[in-house]
Amino acid sequence: MPQLEEAASRPPCSGPHAVVIGSEPERPANRPVRILVVDHDESSLPAMIRRAFPGPSHEVVSVATSATAVDCVRTTPPDVVLLAPGLADQSGLAVHAQIRALDQHIPVILVASSGAAGAAIEAMKQGAFDYLRWPLDTQQLERVVADALAVATQRYLPIAAPDPSDDGGNGSLVGRSDAMLQVCKAIGLVSARDVAVLITGESGTGKELVARALHEHSARASAPLLALNCAAIPDHLLESDLFGHERGAFTGADRRHIGKFEQCTSGTLFLDEIGDMPLPLQGKILRVLQEQEFQRVGGSETVRTNVRVVAATHRDLRALVAEGKFRADLFYRLAVYSIHLPPLRARGDDIVTLANHFVARYSREFGRDVRAIAPGALARLRAHDWPGNIRELQSVMKQALLRASGPILLPGFLPDLPSRRRDSPPSDGTLDLDRFIRSNLSPEMNDLYEMIHLEVDRLLLARVLDYTSGSQRHAAQLLGIARQTMRSKLRTLAASGAPSERCA
Repeated sequence: MPQLEEAASRPPCSGPHAVVIGSEPERPANRPVRILVVDHDESSLPAMIRRAFPGPSHEVVSVATSATAVDCVRTTPPDVVLLAPGLADQSGLAVHAQIRALDQHIPVILVASSGAAGAAIEAMKQGAFDYLRWPLDTQQLERVVADALAVATQRYLPIAAPDPSDDGGNGSLVGRSDAMLQVCKAIGLVSARDVAVLITGESGTGKELVARALHEHSARASAPLLALNCAAIPDHLLESDLFGHERGAFTGADRRHIGKFEQCTSGTLFLDEIGDMPLPLQGKILRVLQEQEFQRVGGSETVRTNVRVVAATHRDLRALVAEGKFRADLFYRLAVYSIHLPPLRARGDDIVTLANHFVARYSREFGRDVRAIAPGALARLRAHDWPGNIRELQSVMKQALLRASGPILLPGFLPDLPSRRRDSPPSDGTLDLDRFIRSNLSPEMNDLYEMIHLEVDRLLLARVLDYTSGSQRHAAQLLGIARQTMRSKLRTLAASGAPSERCA
């Protein structure tokens, strides 16, 4: 064990009870990390910390009273503070409050002799880094202190803070990738044109935000924007929500109800998950788009309206049309102009931009002072496949901020994130071969050649079959391969689960 030096030799703080391990270097940037232990029994908690975190890289200071501890924090701030149970002069929560008043970024770990739920709740509510119960589990203590030290030392690392220009404002689109630039350009092209727009993309990609941007940049911006999720409302109520009903139209209709088409006259109606709309109702929507008029349920009066419809779906409407589950004439009416939203995994560094955006947003909301994300945490975010897209990232950042302590969001604060799924294409409809190769290179990889060929076939065959309107014979001729080879490749793709418009 390193030789202990009396506090008088180079006291990090005043007080007769201070004991120091190691020595203070001349340059503060290279000094050992300081751990302040407040305990009247030198052989108990302080001894455990010294064994687990020896010098010279760690400097352990032990004081016996809370007053001395507060003076230490004031004069020479430590990186981490541990408060032992049974302090003679003040309660641990009272000392914690004084330390936070001096520096709210120092992680404080409270050790209590009682496991009372109320005390633990209050400690975490007041911002304690952790709350441990005596007698201590040595491994748990070492892990918690190590985590606290990681939080403390990150304060001194040069980590880029979020760019304020990426904050996104109130619900606006966030991102600087080429894929999102194309989306923004498409919004700019069509927002002022009073035509229907169909927004496609996986669930959670932000289709409603695109609809809102279309409305806000249109001549209808001063009129209402109303949204309706066609998949969330039972069929028998959806018609009433859209067109309204007259009194007595059905059981429980005790008064006239004005529907969305009437409520947002001169505005925009956003129909989310339009692919889930029942067929009988699709015909009525088509009539409104064509004639700008309708009748309430149970009524005979023709109601005129002036509504721009923006629809969205995560489904393949062309495939639904082919299966007879969606009207072709309605599809063509809705898709006068289409905007496709890329999945989050195809947006590159937008993952970082969005993560920083959510940190800034939810730090304010949750009353936290997290200012940046550590590189290790960013690496974990980049490595995840994000099947839930932006909605999943939003949830992950909320969980991380609720667990966070200190100004830097560390990898340990993130919930479990499985690594990128190897069978996932890097984007929807395009293949960035270099990015795909780099994202799948790992020591565990043993079939990269097969994966690359599978991805090329997935995109190539889909494009060629689309060009030949599904004719495998013509597609095989264009590719210069035998028809049997074509069928074999299609069977391989179907067995692998690789998505394709016509490869099943």
